[in-house]
Amino acid sequence: MSLKKYLKRGIHYVLTGEPVKNINASIVTLAPNELLKSRVALITGGTSGIGFSIAKVFLDSGATVVITGRNDERIKEACHKLRPDLYKGKIFGVVLDNNQVETFEATFHHVVKLLEGKQIDILVNNAGVLGGHISTATIDEYDKVMDTNLRGVFFLCQMFGSYLKSNSIKGNILNIASSSSLRPAISAYTLSKWGIRGLTLGLARALAPYGITVNGIAPGQTATPMLLKDPSKGLATNTILGRYALPEEIANMAVFLVSEMGRSIVGDIVYMTGGSALLSYEDMNYSF
Repeated sequence: MSLKKYLKRGIHYVLTGEPVKNINASIVTLAPNELLKSRVALITGGTSGIGFSIAKVFLDSGATVVITGRNDERIKEACHKLRPDLYKGKIFGVVLDNNQVETFEATFHHVVKLLEGKQIDILVNNAGVLGGHISTATIDEYDKVMDTNLRGVFFLCQMFGSYLKSNSIKGNILNIASSSSLRPAISAYTLSKWGIRGLTLGLARALAPYGITVNGIAPGQTATPMLLKDPSKGLATNTILGRYALPEEIANMAVFLVSEMGRSIVGDIVYMTGGSALLSYEDMNYSF
């Protein structure tokens, strides 16, 4: 180790009383299995990050997967990476923008036709954007964040819940919240994730009598293109865990929650935050 790194560790220890951790991420991934055999999942924002990892692990668990995104080229690229040669007839991609609620019904009917008789029984609301800090937010930025992260999710859940109920399908809705759903709100993003948390609770209560299970996952800082702009700088970050979570960790939990193993978990949010917002707010800027 270089003298510079030793000095940094020494200064950190003197100032905080805490030793510097060696950052390693040894992630256990699910082996191919049949936990989601015969299931069909619609995953929004599935072209990268958490959504892409969920799609991959769902495929490995036996599901048929439909991913959405706003860009047709990115959707095609993501579907190719998901190895259609290994999962023949089980990978689909469609353009869907959470801001364009008026397109939801037509897009959903298109997806149903693509599936040729298979019923969709899992919705993963993953698509989202950052932004809207109260010190600098414009009205347009605020509206974009809230429309993508909350308004779009609300109406997707309305449409999908009605579809499951009217077809007597006992399925799952899984909402990707955030550690921000526990934080004092200082941005449109944080407000939107508070809304997701509340919506998850309300939907779970309303849909449980129909055999429809609604839950959420609240990740903390996760190594996705949205947050980790330069992967070469490593996974270290100022959280209690000491590193970014990996999308594969979130995806493993997603499989559990929508499988029969998670059937008795209803209306819950699993906080995979690395301690952020549960034990510390140090990783968030509260300046005005």
